[in-house]
Amino acid sequence: MSEEILQSFFDSLKGQIIVTAIIVLLLFGIMIITGKDEKRSKTKALTFSAIMIAIAFALNQITLFRMPQGGSITPFSMLVLILIAFYFGPRQGIMAGMVFGLLDLLINPYAIHPVQILLDYPLAFGALGLSGLFRNRKYGLQIGCIVGILGRFICSFLSGVIFFGSSAPEGFNGVTWSIVYNITYLGVEGVMTIVLVSIPAVKNLIDRLDKAIY
Repeated sequence: MSEEILQSFFDSLKGQIIVTAIIVLLLFGIMIITGKDEKRSKTKALTFSAIMIAIAFALNQITLFRMPQGGSITPFSMLVLILIAFYFGPRQGIMAGMVFGLLDLLINPYAIHPVQILLDYPLAFGALGLSGLFRNRKYGLQIGCIVGILGRFICSFLSGVIFFGSSAPEGFNGVTWSIVYNITYLGVEGVMTIVLVSIPAVKNLIDRLDKAIY
């Protein structure tokens, strides 16, 4: 499938309907994978996730710094998605991240190859849900942020090497340029996020919200 055909598909009504249908299925999945033994209800999981996805999407539209070939530093949009995994676990977090990625694809599609779409949209943001693996550990939120953001970085790095390596400037190859390019914005927002959640007042607020969700 050529780049023009793929881009036209996601710009078309048919493509937008298909992406929207997948988003709805993923949101439904967030609810049904909450087991009967979970302390938090299916309705709470769906409602909280939907609200946080909406907040993350709104924050993602506020750009502190935009990279020339895609990617930007935002005011903690990744943290909002990470909190879904922190409160409800990695499965819900991954699915919520995928929903966010598909929403981004729906609004701002940039498609040159099916694998590139997967890496840059659902997989990259879904990787933020890996943070939920550490939710019950000491310093779990900080460690989770590092792991989740690293997961997103790996997806963006692979996309950069495979599909954008040919545009590397002089003095760089595909690998080194992808590392430098992606760490420029993901690294900065990642550090900002980890510093924020390490502030005692912020950590206490997150913990109180955690208890309020029960």
